Amino acid sequence: MEEFNFQNRRDFLKYFVGGAVMLSGFNTYSKILLNDKKIKKLTILYTNDQHSRIDPFPANDTKYPNQGGFAKRAALIKQIRKEEENILLLDAGDIFQGTPYFNYYHGELEYKLMSQMGYDATTLGNHDFDMGIDNLITQWPHAGFSFINCNYNFSDTVLNGKIVPHKVFTKGGMKIGVLGVGIELEGLVEKKLYGNVKYNSPLDCANSTAQHLKNNLGCDYIICLSHLGYKYENNKVSDITLASQCKNIDLVIGGHTHTFLDEPVSIANSLGKQVLVTQVGWAGIRLGRIDIYFSENNKKMKIEAGSEKI
Repeated sequence: MEEFNFQNRRDFLKYFVGGAVMLSGFNTYSKILLNDKKIKKLTILYTNDQHSRIDPFPANDTKYPNQGGFAKRAALIKQIRKEEENILLLDAGDIFQGTPYFNYYHGELEYKLMSQMGYDATTLGNHDFDMGIDNLITQWPHAGFSFINCNYNFSDTVLNGKIVPHKVFTKGGMKIGVLGVGIELEGLVEKKLYGNVKYNSPLDCANSTAQHLKNNLGCDYIICLSHLGYKYENNKVSDITLASQCKNIDLVIGGHTHTFLDEPVSIANSLGKQVLVTQVGWAGIRLGRIDIYFSENNKKMKIEAGSEKI
């Protein structure tokens, strides 16, 4: 297992195909890369387990004083959009549950604010079912972004046709495939809340979907939005498990376990290729960022990664 070492988005490690190396003066190097018109840059921004934390934590909070808040995140995203051209803004689930805002608005406020920030896609976490499938349908018109999951079968529910197994985003001529996987709901969520949603193997579904994105749809880079959890002591399927057993996934953006990773972890997959696994805790107090540089023929050249406290 190879780990990256950085503390925030201004303290990056340069990751190259074929190996990882530390470079000094990387900002200068990145500018040189971008001066070559054949080089393209993709910026991936991400969150997970927001849990309805609309406001920052109070100043007297013992762990996260004054941290978080949708307004501060929106301001940071707005600034990054001024600096970068090709951006994907993603979330790994559990948008709902955790504050009185959810108790009162049932998710409407979260969806509206995320839409204003320009989120492109999310996957479903177990807490997103906390007021039932019917509530998801009620809040649906407020969400201006895609819901992606490939291992839940919604065919016998009102969500059928609304949640897609994957989506392809084209940014600067680069085709970015995004798929989503979710945790087993039985035992975490009351049956009456998720109804006839059927759970299928996230490993099998993720691999088949990623193969389709790569081989049939010609994606240059494939991201999995996962609400499985980072890792477990038992044999429960986790992001680490997924990364090690996948074939075509390049990046796993995880959630569920509220894991603060100062360093994305690099895992060798079943073909020996390195897959990045990342997660930025919970409550929206960090915004994750990964910058990927592609060559003229859309081959990955270099990655810079980090997160910024909000």
